Amino acid sequence: MTLFFFFTISFGDKDLDLRLSNPLHLRKVLEDKRFSECRIVLLHASYPFSKEASYLASVYKQVYLDFGLAVPKLSVHGMISSIKGLLELAPLKKVMFSTDGYASPETYYLGAKKAREVVFSVLRDACIDSDLSVAEAIEAAEDIFAQNAIHFYKIKLGVKSNDSKLNVQPNNVKKEIVVSENDVSLVRVIWVDASGQHRCRVVPVKRFNDVVKKNGVGLTFACMGMSSAVDGPADETNLTGTGEIRLMPDLSTRCRIPWKSQEEMVLVDMHLKPGEPWEYCPREALRRVSKVLKEEFNLVMNAGFENEFYLLKSVLREGKEEWVPIDSTPYCSSSGYDAVSPIFHDVVVDLHSLNIAVEQLHPEAGKGQFEVALGYTVCMKAADNLIFTREVVRAVARKHGLLATFVPKYALDDIGSGSHVHLSLWQNGENVFMASGGPSSHGMSSIGEEFMAGVLHHLPSVLAFTAPVPNSYDRIQPNTWSGAYQCWGKENREAPLRTACPPGIQDGLVSNFEIKCFDGCANPHLGLAAIIASGIDGLRRHLRLPEPIDANPASLDGKLQRLPKSLSESLEALEKDDFLHDLIGERLLVAIKGVRKAEINYYSKDKEAYKQLIHRY
Repeated sequence: MTLFFFFTISFGDKDLDLRLSNPLHLRKVLEDKRFSECRIVLLHASYPFSKEASYLASVYKQVYLDFGLAVPKLSVHGMISSIKGLLELAPLKKVMFSTDGYASPETYYLGAKKAREVVFSVLRDACIDSDLSVAEAIEAAEDIFAQNAIHFYKIKLGVKSNDSKLNVQPNNVKKEIVVSENDVSLVRVIWVDASGQHRCRVVPVKRFNDVVKKNGVGLTFACMGMSSAVDGPADETNLTGTGEIRLMPDLSTRCRIPWKSQEEMVLVDMHLKPGEPWEYCPREALRRVSKVLKEEFNLVMNAGFENEFYLLKSVLREGKEEWVPIDSTPYCSSSGYDAVSPIFHDVVVDLHSLNIAVEQLHPEAGKGQFEVALGYTVCMKAADNLIFTREVVRAVARKHGLLATFVPKYALDDIGSGSHVHLSLWQNGENVFMASGGPSSHGMSSIGEEFMAGVLHHLPSVLAFTAPVPNSYDRIQPNTWSGAYQCWGKENREAPLRTACPPGIQDGLVSNFEIKCFDGCANPHLGLAAIIASGIDGLRRHLRLPEPIDANPASLDGKLQRLPKSLSESLEALEKDDFLHDLIGERLLVAIKGVRKAEINYYSKDKEAYKQLIHRY
């Protein structure tokens, strides 16, 4: 017979002597052979001795931890601090949660609610700090809230336990899907290069599971030096065909391809060797600056993208194939949507199968132009979601005999396509971008204003990341809602930075801001990395925003600074931007600048060459 002992160590009755409540006093009991097979549960997170309890659970096999009552009785900071203390050494399989709602029904609700928020915050930070993978964090959450108690107390459920590893998804993150090799035959290993192009290697599933998961796929250094025009390393990137990296799959992104039932896809990190990130890796660049934002300011940036694209059909004219828009309907045309609704039904179903939230979709102002707006999530996941969304839209369009293109300016005489991104700042699970009582500036917090001011300050050089091809600047023109001047505004769609008060937000408050000069040729990880780096500079220097522009900037008679009119101008701004050099990394920036120079050189020699971009983006 197994005996259970429960010790309320310190967080309890007022007659406890706190000097004697340290759980380390239990060591003699724990080392007594008479109690070696007894299971001992330390309750209430042993607060304020959480770290000591964590130590005991790590060295004594019979010690388990329960953090009920500490949640929700402590402050938010106290709850997070105590849970982090428990998890510093304790095995994740030995930590449990009980609501301990002894006083009233409401305490059960508050305990369950706050526990989920606090554990999510702690596990999210562990992922950002690379202590846990996303898959490990999801498994830990399920163990803490259910599986550990089921195994510990030998609970026999009335129904078969549902393996819900795919249902516990903080921030809509997917856990690795494990499928049989008989069910799936091929795995696409996907990366996005410095020019923003999606590329892939395809591996038989058996080799993927046996070799690639652990050792990666080999790829030349030149992969991050290619431009949109040439599949070879550009001059001045310092990257050549000599040297090889490893494409290491991020198994948390592994998923079934909705339109190919026997294939999977997975995003990769670039490593010099397994476990050693390559400094040119775009995902690592975003991870690196996100870590700085977290460590210095305890902030996380969330992002949500709007995807504009054209749907084109093939026609023959004088024996030559041409791609033309599928219709000529105007903005938000109901008939325009009705004509393509079968396509968007497929798109939404496929995105939902990938656990990507869709907020809305509609016909845009261009001929054959449409938009799909995604839900927001933590920036790394948002960038990953954007990549998968582009894959879905292109694939569904092909299935319907069409070509989908995210090129910034498909036709010079029509509206351009952007990839506008909405950004907010979060701290301990709360949106801290908006003002929350007391004096505020323009409805946003001081943190929000300083971050946004940094982005505005660095925007000319950020364009080298978010508007990366010469064709991008054909789109960023006055009077096109693309943001052509270095300014910001409240709900001003002609400003490149627009603060937003969407439905559900108190009037006058700002929940996020939008960057309009971000397009479908941008590598989303590099673009977001540059934005975070700029925001960090604003936070460090406590920058303030100028007054908002509430008119069309083009009507202000030259009073505002024009954003770069060409890739050459944004590259020049980047050359002078020492701060971004320091935070993004000098070698990666050398490669990016080399690729951008190659773009400028190639497209300056052939004014019609941009028309081929529809096949690359």
